[in-house]
Amino acid sequence: MAAEIVNPRSDSASGSSDQDGGAEPLDSFDPAFALHRGGKMAVQATVPLRDKDDLSLAYTPGVARVCTAIAEQPELVNDYTWKSSVVAVVTDGTAVLGLGDIGPEASLPVMEGKAILFKQFGGVDAVPIALACTDVDEIVETVVRLAPSFGGVNLEDISAPRCFEIERKLQERLDIPVFHDDQHGTAVVTLAALRNAARLSRREIGQLRAVISGAGAAGVAIAKMLVEAGIGDVALADRKGIISADRDDLTEVKRQVAGFTNKAGLKGTLEDALAGADVFIGVSGGTVAEEAVASMAEGSFVFAMANPNPEVHPDVAHKYAAVVATGRSDFPNQINNVLAFPGIFAGALQVRASRITEGMKIAAAEALAAVVGDDLAADYVIPSPFDERVAPAVTAAVAAAARAEGVARR
Repeated sequence: MAAEIVNPRSDSASGSSDQDGGAEPLDSFDPAFALHRGGKMAVQATVPLRDKDDLSLAYTPGVARVCTAIAEQPELVNDYTWKSSVVAVVTDGTAVLGLGDIGPEASLPVMEGKAILFKQFGGVDAVPIALACTDVDEIVETVVRLAPSFGGVNLEDISAPRCFEIERKLQERLDIPVFHDDQHGTAVVTLAALRNAARLSRREIGQLRAVISGAGAAGVAIAKMLVEAGIGDVALADRKGIISADRDDLTEVKRQVAGFTNKAGLKGTLEDALAGADVFIGVSGGTVAEEAVASMAEGSFVFAMANPNPEVHPDVAHKYAAVVATGRSDFPNQINNVLAFPGIFAGALQVRASRITEGMKIAAAEALAAVVGDDLAADYVIPSPFDERVAPAVTAAVAAAARAEGVARR
């Protein structure tokens, strides 16, 4: 349903002016501002309030009976409130959509967008929460105090390396799913696309050597997931080159990464690592020289996912690679997180999972890859977010995996 219908504007569509007077309003010439005026979402009641009888049930005195029951049996909150079907989308505004540290207020349009993606693609209600703090422990304490109102927490656009610690601490303290989408959503969709690219080339993932440009939240999570899925080898490169155990300038997170990646012991630059590599995965925003792409193995895959400018332009990548993917919607094979997070949360909430496990994420990737089926082609290794099969497939796979791993509570 169009935003204009769901959330009508508070001002007239014509003749409005800004509060300072005289200046033409931004939304008179920019459709993005026109769409965002008044926000992109609203709260809507699910029960009628037609008369005093309805009011006495929805609010006092009827609500008191429900409150008393929940006080006596706290688990009933999941049955008689929205808790078990709503997610908090939490940010501090420090790493927003390639815009960087723009602060909590400026992050809200993105968080609202995330919330409506949850609803549109997964049927999950979500509430954007932008926090006016960036300290790790302050964020953790704030979210812990908010948690009784929610069935899950989606961490969004929080800069690395703090995002790793925030997620870990929240997972330790909460018994609801905590999921940093910039890490895990990207990793799930990347793995799904890679599985299908490998299938197209009649290879197994275990036969592939991958190189990841970028060792931030997404790069680290992708590396972990590829290793979990059985990749032959994977190396990460940051601004100073290939991450290896002998480097003395690594953060704690990167030291951990060095322990389970780069089995070949590669050293040097990203370009050095790409020589003979089967897969390039870009989550850095840098630029890779054409000569480096040309040095990759025959039948290689290039997933250049930086937005708006891929690390390798598709026109260049297609000269050398068998499969090319980007993060953009105007090229085939878009690696888009919206393919993953709505279904992952829908599946976790459906079974009231206490957390989201690696097995649940791998199951999501496998289900997403399977949607492509027999239509697999070089320009179709990952489905469209608008494919109506996607969310149900991911939801069912995640729910089943949660039960199999013993984290489901119903």
